Amino acid sequence: MSKAIYVATSEFNSGKSIITLGLMSMLMGKTAKVGYFRPIIEDFEDGKLDNHIETVLSHFNLDIAFEDAYAFTKSKLIKKKNQGKIGEVLDIIIEKFKCLEEKYDFVLVEGTSFSGEGTAIEMDLNVLIAKNLGIPAIIVSSGVGKTLDEFVDSLYLAYDSFKVKDVEVLAVVANKVQPENLELAVNGLKAILPKDVLVNSFPLISSLKNPSMREIIEELNATVLFGHDYLNNEVGTFSVGAMQLHNYLRHLKDKGLVITPGDRADIIMGALQANESANYPSISGIILTGNIVPEDSIMKLIEGLTSIVPIIAVEEGTYMITNKIGNINSKIYADNANKIETSINTFEKYFDVDALASKLSAFEVEGMTPKMFQYNLVKRAKQHRKHIVLPEGSDDRIILAASRLLAMDVVDISIIGNKKQIEQKVNELGIDFDFDKIKIINPIESEYYEDYANTYYELRKAKNVTLAMAKDLLVDVSYFGTMMVYKGHADGMVSGAAHTTQHTILPALQFIKTKPESSVVSSVFFMCLEDRVSVFGDCAINPNPTAEQLAEIAISSADTSLAFGIEPKVAMLSYSSGSSGKGDEVDKVRKATEIVRAKRPDLKIEGPIQYDAAVDKTVGLSKMPNSEVAGQASVLIFPDLNTGNNTYKAVQRETGALAIGPMLQGLNKPVNDLSRGCTVDDIINTVVITAIQAQGL
Repeated sequence: MSKAIYVATSEFNSGKSIITLGLMSMLMGKTAKVGYFRPIIEDFEDGKLDNHIETVLSHFNLDIAFEDAYAFTKSKLIKKKNQGKIGEVLDIIIEKFKCLEEKYDFVLVEGTSFSGEGTAIEMDLNVLIAKNLGIPAIIVSSGVGKTLDEFVDSLYLAYDSFKVKDVEVLAVVANKVQPENLELAVNGLKAILPKDVLVNSFPLISSLKNPSMREIIEELNATVLFGHDYLNNEVGTFSVGAMQLHNYLRHLKDKGLVITPGDRADIIMGALQANESANYPSISGIILTGNIVPEDSIMKLIEGLTSIVPIIAVEEGTYMITNKIGNINSKIYADNANKIETSINTFEKYFDVDALASKLSAFEVEGMTPKMFQYNLVKRAKQHRKHIVLPEGSDDRIILAASRLLAMDVVDISIIGNKKQIEQKVNELGIDFDFDKIKIINPIESEYYEDYANTYYELRKAKNVTLAMAKDLLVDVSYFGTMMVYKGHADGMVSGAAHTTQHTILPALQFIKTKPESSVVSSVFFMCLEDRVSVFGDCAINPNPTAEQLAEIAISSADTSLAFGIEPKVAMLSYSSGSSGKGDEVDKVRKATEIVRAKRPDLKIEGPIQYDAAVDKTVGLSKMPNSEVAGQASVLIFPDLNTGNNTYKAVQRETGALAIGPMLQGLNKPVNDLSRGCTVDDIINTVVITAIQAQGL
């Protein structure tokens, strides 16, 4: 079977980007190295890149040069065709594809977009390219503006165009179908297509069809006056501010775009004030028409506002501008993470991924790459959805992460904080944030506050805690969030972006406590290196563990490794390997290794062993030739916190590895700590592993 697949369409604006992004995400979870190739792309301006290629290479961090990811621009293709050199075109396309095929385990090839010049030849060209590359196809078609019969007939014609040239069609996708017609579309296609062709139907997703302010600016060639940081704001509706302000305010809608002449200071300031008000919906931006910019006094007034949506100026009049906006077809671009996550989530929800994977599973790849690991984490978290509480609602990174997690549709989320302040931050950040799907909790106003305080008092009164003290503590977000987990109102907690490790973990130690079989709480990092994922422990909790504690950390880390799909080969690290070293520290590691072997004879373990002997096959073979672990360790246990913390940070910084964690081990319920220097991606990854822990590791 082929090591590639061709994503094709037969029309403009079919939404095939959803399929491309979803397939890339799926493939990277199952295949070590995935390539991406577009034989023909639209012409692009000097200094800019093709949007499709830029989005895929950037989001999936593919190590492919832009020039290697395509063969021809549309204009160069047409010139070659007019010269009768279509054979030369195919030769170059095949050559470029084969270069990628040699480097990657699988290559996703995306066909043309049927826009601009040359659309008349595109269907035949896509069929010709797929045939000459010798790869099967997936065909995507849009249901917008078609009857069921028209839609089924047009998709069948596209299928037949490939099949008549002996190009295998693995699947067809009915895209942008009204939700109530999804089953009708599938049944209609199944009635005329062969049974071995997978048929999938996707609904029209409003957040994907809505343009962003950035797209509107590019389409209108507009000048940005204010709000450069919020150009990803999604525009759901637009309306013209030509009436008096008190009447126009009634026409404002959520994600609305205000269109008004630049001299209507009343509409401009009224719309901005309404955006700040809790009594009116949030707007996405303001367009000033007629080549009129507000006078200096109004500009100065706007500059002094705390929150400003994008305000842009255009030369054309209001009538012309409204027509242009109505005709904009939204795209998915590299820095719009929410649209990308929504696309991937839509694909996973509506596409029969397992059926397609079985068609593509002609080869197997050994090992676990970082992308495979991350893909499998998200997939596993989605299987048994859990509820995670984020106590630090005042931190921008938490709000951004919650928005992304919402788009990924992977967990249920509660945020502890002030709802009004969070709403203001959402406006300032210019992100999608569905407050109906994320619960915002203010501890002192919560219906559970008194119950939580009483529960804490009963649990800790033997430690001289009074009810008044309990009430004071339960105002603290860490205590309140941990109590939510203890009481079963949340399945896990992630904190530490704005608090110390001690502040995060202390409440858990006080009343969630350790598992019956555990005497120590420890941590691991999943270190996602270029070609493998390793488990590092303990790098965050225990300063100087005893031999007994070190043995328990090793056993817990091995079990964690196995639970997350990584075969545990445990290296007990020290400054010497084997029996050569002497001294208290190496003796401690040696004793810990003996304890693990006695308690868990099923585990592959080596110790004491040096880091290089543990991970480098050549060194491992030289120093410990008969070891099952040396040179191939997947679980690395450090003798103390000083060594572990510095090593994980050194590896992370010097190699560019992604460090997911720390994930805490040994607690009865999952509570995980973030670094105060964490990124949004760090928060998302930690939430996902917390959700998996909550499934019952």
